[in-house]
Amino acid sequence: MKFRGKNVLITGAASGIGKQLAITLAQYGLKVWINYRSRPEAADEVKAEIEANGGEAAVIGFDVADEAAFIEGVKTIITSDGELSYLVNNAGITNDKLAIRMKKEDFSSVLDINLTSAFVGCREVLKAMNKKRFGAIVNIASIVGETGNAGQVNYSASKGGLIAMTKSFAQEGSARGIRFNAVTPGFIATEMTDKLSDEIKESYTAKIPLKRFGDPKDIAEAVAFLLSDSSSYITGETLKVNGGMYM
Repeated sequence: MKFRGKNVLITGAASGIGKQLAITLAQYGLKVWINYRSRPEAADEVKAEIEANGGEAAVIGFDVADEAAFIEGVKTIITSDGELSYLVNNAGITNDKLAIRMKKEDFSSVLDINLTSAFVGCREVLKAMNKKRFGAIVNIASIVGETGNAGQVNYSASKGGLIAMTKSFAQEGSARGIRFNAVTPGFIATEMTDKLSDEIKESYTAKIPLKRFGDPKDIAEAVAFLLSDSSSYITGETLKVNGGMYM
């Protein structure tokens, strides 16, 4: 895959899917800006791993839910590199409980980080990318943004909103050649799913046609494709990476 730009900002890149995104995109030759909120040592470890394998990376810490900090982070990257070619909005949280027990703050806090922060990121990079009439953004949504899920009213709303928002941004960015797409992971093997019991893992696996959890690299390769020139005629799309669980 070929890339016209030279750098990418990945939010929430210190662990899990975000970490693999950083490693994979660095392997394709991009300079990776590794965003973290509260674990600088983990971000530094990702940077060290990338550099040990010949890649280029930088660490940038800010809370994506802090609009001013996000705006300043984008400015820092542009000041350093002279441009920002790609963005992956990956940062996200869960706060699962049944809707009848969910407080307003339980709902809004998840939307703030999963959806509103992505809006700020998309808006700010669109401003910068408009000037050079080039850029690509991928928003990491979720299968539950398409299907819904009991106990995740807040999370599914945030991810469903992210899918719809991506389509709207795609329409606004298309006149200047700036593309917006979304990826919806299914069950992916990360530190979070490692904590599940074998019984729960087996019950989830039984629902997946490919009979396995996905690997973070499955998501990273899908994102790389959507950022690259290989997908230069694709915008406003949602790429399902879920093993066939939702078709």
